[in-house]
Amino acid sequence: MRLQDKVILVTASTRGIGLAVVKKCAREGAKVYMAARDLERAQEIVNTLHGVKCVYNDATKPETFLSMVEDVVTDAGRLDVLVNNFGTSNPGKDLDFANTDPQIFLDTVNLNLRSVFMASQAAAKHMANHGGSIINISSVGGLVPDISQIAYGTSKAAINYLTKLIAVQEAKHHIRCNAVLPGMTATEAVEKHLSDDFRNLFLRHIPLGRMGLPEEIAEAVCYFAGDASAYTTGQILTVSGGFGLATPVYGDLANQDSKR
Repeated sequence: MRLQDKVILVTASTRGIGLAVVKKCAREGAKVYMAARDLERAQEIVNTLHGVKCVYNDATKPETFLSMVEDVVTDAGRLDVLVNNFGTSNPGKDLDFANTDPQIFLDTVNLNLRSVFMASQAAAKHMANHGGSIINISSVGGLVPDISQIAYGTSKAAINYLTKLIAVQEAKHHIRCNAVLPGMTATEAVEKHLSDDFRNLFLRHIPLGRMGLPEEIAEAVCYFAGDASAYTTGQILTVSGGFGLATPVYGDLANQDSKR
């Protein structure tokens, strides 16, 4: 029970990585609040879990980043951990540099950065008296440039740097801030939107040879949420099976090596 009695708020948490984080933290003894736009769906999940409640958050409505934190503090009396899991992109419109509409770029960057900045700022005000942990779910796309999704990649790179800034500037209040960067993860969205051909092509460049599981991302989040990481802040932890570590021609070389 590594997170016994900690109060944890997780955004975008009704599916995928967010839901895995909620379940993991609850199993570790935390009192978990799911921040969600679809409260009906969130409540259905809450009814199946022990120690979990839901609060309203719509990333397109900036005021709800403030209100969700206030709702948690009013109900629980404190907030120990914030997990900024929300992130969005439109692959059909978030293209390469030459072909992405400037407004799509600006809207995506604004929405992704705003969600982390505003939620973290609101949470930090309540953590200042007793300390806390802010965990940003970023992406390997913020480290390794891609041939598309220029807005998403830019926003995640900015979140990585924002993580370090928060860590440095809030350390005096004993508030830690770290980021977890998932690689290709076996979520419903990935299964639905990526073709088998693309998935197989991508997997060739992952040394461990498979997609990550949402539960494996949740394990990294749990570490940063707990006291085991009390002396760790400002870190950018990639959980991607080794993607981005090897030479760019890794996939071709590894394929040749497997034939010998």
